[in-house]
Amino acid sequence: MIADPVTVRPARPDEGPAVLAVLDDAAAWLAARGVAQWPAAFRPEYVEPSLGSGRMWLAESGDAAVATFALEWTDPLWVDAAGEDDGSAGYLHRFAVRRGHAGIGGTLLDWIDGEIRRHGRDRMRLDCDAANTRLRAYYADAGFEHRGDVLIPLEHVRWSSGQPLVSRYERPVVR
Repeated sequence: MIADPVTVRPARPDEGPAVLAVLDDAAAWLAARGVAQWPAAFRPEYVEPSLGSGRMWLAESGDAAVATFALEWTDPLWVDAAGEDDGSAGYLHRFAVRRGHAGIGGTLLDWIDGEIRRHGRDRMRLDCDAANTRLRAYYADAGFEHRGDVLIPLEHVRWSSGQPLVSRYERPVVR
């Protein structure tokens, strides 16, 4: 049986439930493996501002949402000492793939490279839980370089009772 191709498009304002279902599926999978990276259930207000703005994306196979991510053009964890963003990157957040489609992450990262390039930027940046060694290895294998660990400022912490340590990664976009 041949699987339906995967298409990527911006999430519409009414697609919060589809985005949340993918995120919650990934969060449950992580929690089952002892990784407390994400909340047990994402709250709608966490994704609603990104819906319909071109920042939240859905990947679909057939009529099913199989992955989601947010692509931002600034990120407070990457500003320089003067509080400025260098304008060279797209910032990947909330990247999640449903387990039934595990293995498409690399293809999606390459697609995201193209979107970043289309916006005149030449690198992709992201952060992940510094304690998630498996995910850190995944990004290293995908060509990302570790760019240091930082504590998330408390005003940006949404689901943790503490101040999470994240690892920042960067790679040039694929030409």
